[in-house]
Amino acid sequence: MNSRALIGFSLLIWLLALAAAMIARPLMPIDETRYVTVAWEMHLADHWLVPLLNGEPYHHKPPLLFWIIRIGWMIFGVNDLWPRLVAPLFGLAALGQVLWLARLLWPGEQGRRIGALALPILLTGAWWLLFSTLTMFDLMMACFALLGWCGLALALRYGYFWRGLALYGLAIGLGVLSKGPAILVYALPPALLAPLWAEVKQNWLRWYLGLLGAIALGAAIGLAWALPAAEAGGAAFKQALLWGQTAGRVKDSFAHKRPLWWYLPMLPLLLLPWLFWRPAWRAMWFGRVGWSDANVRFCLVAGLVGLVVFSFISGKQPHYLLPLFPPFALLVAQALENGRVLARPVDMLPAIGLVAVLAVLIALVPFVPQLVDKLDDLPDWSMAVPLEIAASLLVGCALAFWLSRDARVDRQLIAMSCLALSLFLSVHLIGFAPGRAAYDMKPAAMVIKSAQDADRPVAFAGDYHGEYQFLGRLEKPLPEVEYRDIPAWFAANPNGWMVARYRVERLAQGPKPLYAQPKRGRIMVIWDAAALAAQPEFFAPQ
Repeated sequence: MNSRALIGFSLLIWLLALAAAMIARPLMPIDETRYVTVAWEMHLADHWLVPLLNGEPYHHKPPLLFWIIRIGWMIFGVNDLWPRLVAPLFGLAALGQVLWLARLLWPGEQGRRIGALALPILLTGAWWLLFSTLTMFDLMMACFALLGWCGLALALRYGYFWRGLALYGLAIGLGVLSKGPAILVYALPPALLAPLWAEVKQNWLRWYLGLLGAIALGAAIGLAWALPAAEAGGAAFKQALLWGQTAGRVKDSFAHKRPLWWYLPMLPLLLLPWLFWRPAWRAMWFGRVGWSDANVRFCLVAGLVGLVVFSFISGKQPHYLLPLFPPFALLVAQALENGRVLARPVDMLPAIGLVAVLAVLIALVPFVPQLVDKLDDLPDWSMAVPLEIAASLLVGCALAFWLSRDARVDRQLIAMSCLALSLFLSVHLIGFAPGRAAYDMKPAAMVIKSAQDADRPVAFAGDYHGEYQFLGRLEKPLPEVEYRDIPAWFAANPNGWMVARYRVERLAQGPKPLYAQPKRGRIMVIWDAAALAAQPEFFAPQ
């Protein structure tokens, strides 16, 4: 298959994955709903400097995602669709930058071919495929990391010294506005270790001085927002923004704190499905893809050094590594292009076997209650996964095996991509249907909206993450109330409503709520004062 056909195939994968996510999933609590709520509250307050969540300054993330959502709303009107398109569009831009970076590293037809091979490898990686359809920050970071790497290649290999460094500095600045100084973990290693891969003879003192200037440009872009925002947001916001989200997260994370080795056992999951495709590893071995190749050195520095740095940072999540996937995809693509290995149908058996086993396990889910005694923590809908998803996965396995009969590596690359895509489509279009109600917060948000419109006080029991603000177009924050303080709140607000979340078995002991729906394995309810009067012991402190 030629390069254009591979690029077209990759675009089709992107489009199908996006369509499936839009059809099957709502905005997912708590992350997607929270980030869109921040944009909504900034839009409602006509505020550009300080992100807001439930009426309070929100210091956890910089504003670029929220700005882009707001700008889209100003153009198209406030809608649910635009916020969900932002991350996929950044993912699409990242694919274009992978093609550009490949051509910068491997000039001519070889670069075009390697870039085209890298696209389906990157796009159908399990974590990339999932997060490319979620309204989060990691695809933005991947896009700006790739932009910075392209700037480095322009500066060091093509003589566009200042223009390349300016592009690099711009990428750092936009990355800072996307997710903070974490962009440096992706962007800095290839820049600092440039003598390892640059090839072209350089004045290295000039290089590092220019690099300092580029980093200063990036810092200036970030500080142009951070300093005014810190002053406008108040003392607590200022301290959290300028310290807590940088050094505080590195030293002693307030969330997602993990041990040093945590990413190592995660790597096999992160490399699915390509970890199970023998031609990739065979090509890397027999193609002698090693340290002697300058482009391999670039990819290893960009990927592995970032992994080591992230391992030393206290806060860890699997999706933090997403921007490191493009170097991995380029390494595999270069190995396939240079290794010239032949693929065999048997090479697909590990990946096909893995998906087939998964299909069998899914088919057995309805019978699990008879096999396992204690499943109290699983929601009821998890036992309602239809057998159709297992059948769909088996059809995907059969299609992948049929496509892999050809000895050409391209054909197996397409087969592997189709296998990964079939898993994504099956889970979303078939498997997610029974659980959608547990993640779609819009019906509850509209009930809360009706209460606010009637000037009825509404509060939230526990920690509120903005799940309902945007979905209900709420214009008032929801005060947070401790569960033990619910009786006191009703005493002060006798006509008010309380939003709370309980385990199913706990809720079964209480009075009938005004409204109830599943919420991520528990039940979201709305109480009024009549429920307190009917069964006060249920609301007594435990």
